[in-house]
Amino acid sequence: MKKKIALSVNAGSSSVKVSVYDVEFGQAPVQLAEAQISGLTSPPPTLKYVRDGKTVIKAKEVDDNIEGQRDAFSLLLETLVEDEDLPQIKSKEDIGIVCHRIVHGGDYSKPQLISNETYEHLENLNDLAPLHNANSLGIVQLCIRALPTANNVACFDSQFHSTIPEHIRTYPINRDIARSNKLRKYGFHGISYAFITRSATEFLGKEPDEVNMIALHLGSGASACAIKNGKSWDTSMGLTPLAGLPGATRSGSVDPSLVFHYASDVGKLSPASTSELHISRAEEILNKESGWKALTGTTDFGKITSLAFSSSSSSSSSDDDDDDDDYDHEVMKLAFDLFVDRICGFIGSYYVSLRGKVDALVFAGGIGEKSPQLRAAVVDQISCLGFQIDDEVNNNEIRNVVEEVGKKGGLDEPRVLVVQTDEQFEMARACAEDAEFW
Repeated sequence: MKKKIALSVNAGSSSVKVSVYDVEFGQAPVQLAEAQISGLTSPPPTLKYVRDGKTVIKAKEVDDNIEGQRDAFSLLLETLVEDEDLPQIKSKEDIGIVCHRIVHGGDYSKPQLISNETYEHLENLNDLAPLHNANSLGIVQLCIRALPTANNVACFDSQFHSTIPEHIRTYPINRDIARSNKLRKYGFHGISYAFITRSATEFLGKEPDEVNMIALHLGSGASACAIKNGKSWDTSMGLTPLAGLPGATRSGSVDPSLVFHYASDVGKLSPASTSELHISRAEEILNKESGWKALTGTTDFGKITSLAFSSSSSSSSSDDDDDDDDYDHEVMKLAFDLFVDRICGFIGSYYVSLRGKVDALVFAGGIGEKSPQLRAAVVDQISCLGFQIDDEVNNNEIRNVVEEVGKKGGLDEPRVLVVQTDEQFEMARACAEDAEFW
């Protein structure tokens, strides 16, 4: 089979990223370029473009006619095709495979070639993930029209968790209703966890079916995963990505009755709903109006950490400034400590579920990879389980795909690793290994 050009497309709520790979069947993909438009929900949107590891466009403001994910993808595709220094894509016909990150894949346990039947099935899942699948499916539709010679492949964030045992994925509700409405734990961030599992396993020098670990994907959306014998055993997210850890705007797991005491209109449709997208006020409050933003006023966890660890006030400031500084420090420390507590709660639960047989604790995602303070706070709190941080190594910049930040102990002591996860690469790799997509 000859080489193909593959695009990995990741459509988030406020950004669209496209990575370009040279792929050969059965071989590791080679990245050629990456383009991203950010700031779709906080205009003006900006374009970043990297080719051959060099930044071509750093943060260029783009025209105001970029109104959503479809417009953003169209501009990214145009940027790639018109780049004379990217000879692998001289026209749209040079693109052979487009891998799409789809958050909710229902019962699919592997990537799927997108046909009319597959697309219809994914549309039906919109009711389970109204805030997550719609953006991706819009780009799928656009690609089918704009790239008629390419194979479109859906890679699901839920597919990695298809191995979760029935007693863990089942909710204690009426079984007939649960089956008919497909109500169970699905789990998400699975593309990231697949990359984490493979990379950490290779680093540890173990066979895939021999490794047990607790992995943390910590970003604006955050989750934890227990991995047993190389496969998902449990994860913090559930029917939707709302369950589990709090995030930038998500509440994470709270008492289900809370939302009914929080507002009086929670059963009504949100004004943001459309004829195709039905979102209740309850979903909107817990997904979009909660999390660190609700606690602190910011979604920037770096800012939260910085203020949480700063002095509460300085002697040279006025009394009013002191009061403001004290409040900022107090509320940021609350948010930081709350996040650490919730993370440690899942680690403890998973450690017991894995019967204490844990090879490594793995940090990943934007916060997991870039916040040594968070890593240190988490590991300190769970030190009773045998995990230890190496303060000097932990404070160094993470440069490699996998780095060890824990103290090196005996052979039986659990390791502490950081993995720079790469969902784009993982999608391209999955497509390169499946003959169906060629």
